[in-house]
Amino acid sequence: MSTASKQDLNIIPDVQSYQDTREIAIDEVGIKDLKYPIVFKDGDTEQHTIANFYMAVSLPADRKGTHMSRFVRLLNDEFNTVSLDSMQSLLSTMTKTLNAEQGIVELEFPYFLTKQAPISGLPSKIDYSIHIQAKTDPDSDQVLLSVTVPVTSLCPCSKEVAAYSAHNQRSHIVITVDQQTTLSVEQLIRIAEKQASSELYGLLKRSDEKFVTEQAYDNPKFVEDMVRDVARELIANQQVAGFIVETENFESIHNHSAYASIRHQL
Repeated sequence: MSTASKQDLNIIPDVQSYQDTREIAIDEVGIKDLKYPIVFKDGDTEQHTIANFYMAVSLPADRKGTHMSRFVRLLNDEFNTVSLDSMQSLLSTMTKTLNAEQGIVELEFPYFLTKQAPISGLPSKIDYSIHIQAKTDPDSDQVLLSVTVPVTSLCPCSKEVAAYSAHNQRSHIVITVDQQTTLSVEQLIRIAEKQASSELYGLLKRSDEKFVTEQAYDNPKFVEDMVRDVARELIANQQVAGFIVETENFESIHNHSAYASIRHQL
């Protein structure tokens, strides 16, 4: 770049830094729905994926705007590998870079595991949704990780009263923990799947389909059963600090969902 061009850049006005006279502070201002490639690090496991980001900071009443480009530059320059520990560092750098007292970063991304079908043993990939939220303000910092686990639930009431079979549906079990919990994402997934009527698989042959159908029939669960059973497993685990467990059944005989949640020391 020529010397003249550099001088021209120096005189471009920084409108965001102008003073605002309306005397109204903004709680959160930033960018959302930014898709960005990341490496998610969970203990010794690393997985390449694509995350959807929301990044925002507080804005004082006397400042006109924030510098939106700095959010993207921060990801590009500082944030290649994502872990619960690195989220704290990202928050600190973001709030300092944008001269803000409060900040929040949320990202959501698919996480894949390879599973073997229960009878044929055929391998296939299945995806789970990971959501991380990190917030900071002058009084506290918090990083939360949520994993959404798709499962099958079969209705105990339907099984009891119906002469033929029982209605079942796909369900979601969501486990949320903070950075004090030392269980891996895969361990959290296994806890959730274990307490469902049946877990899900990406690929099933007829022998596998027979197995999971009968397994669900022999293991009926209300939404209340699943949320309590998962909570009991987490409470008994010394590696878990606090948690939130949510279950949602996407009902197959209703046009609504059934939902339950338990919060424990979080």
